[in-house]
Amino acid sequence: MSPSVPSPPVSPHPPLRGYYRDEGERRRFVDELFDATAGYYDALDRWLSLGSGQWYRREALRRAGLGPGMRVLDVCTGTGLVARAAVSLVGKPGAVFGLDASLGMLVAARRSPLPAPLLRAHAEGLPLADRSVDAVTMGYALRHVADLRQAFAELHRVLRPGGLLVLLELTPPRSRLGTWLARLYLRELVPALAAVATGERRLRTLMGYFWDTIASCVPPAAILAALADCGFVAPGRRVVRAVCSEYTARRPA
Repeated sequence: MSPSVPSPPVSPHPPLRGYYRDEGERRRFVDELFDATAGYYDALDRWLSLGSGQWYRREALRRAGLGPGMRVLDVCTGTGLVARAAVSLVGKPGAVFGLDASLGMLVAARRSPLPAPLLRAHAEGLPLADRSVDAVTMGYALRHVADLRQAFAELHRVLRPGGLLVLLELTPPRSRLGTWLARLYLRELVPALAAVATGERRLRTLMGYFWDTIASCVPPAAILAALADCGFVAPGRRVVRAVCSEYTARRPA
């Protein structure tokens, strides 16, 4: 039996009043923003990562323990970038499922070379049976859930005993200079270039919101504590490239 959801809830970041007024408005804002920018998301990822994004995702999943024969759920799959990396490691397309709340993102994922079933739902309410997957992945979406504990309890519920959880996230560098450079790159330079290249001004809003959620996100220690509170064991974090956090944990065997 999965653990009950602890209280009080843990929001990944304080309310960002410049974008929305309350939780209902936040959810609508996020879903609509991703719907509007889904067609540009893969190109934006290539610009952000200088073309190394898919290689990095695959290596991060491999480091975490994803491998052949596993049944994988990719939560907040977006256009399917993490799911594609998972398929390349698992070796069986039908064994990887993608799930997202944004219809626009799911449509974009279906148009991409993603040989995986797709589901529409939020991370806090997964339409899967208890103990039904060997691994759950989530790429750069931790900051967009309403409650870390509720989402983690759901991820724990659908994992089989001994199952693996992998969360990829962006975290501000520890130095002030590093944080300033990251902000300049992520919030100013890339969105400006993307808006000019595509003519889509909402990419500026998307990247502005991304950075603001990154900068105001709860510290890694709070994420690890929330994982432990929800029944996960051996929660850990690896930092790569100064800004890439790779969180891993397991459901007890």
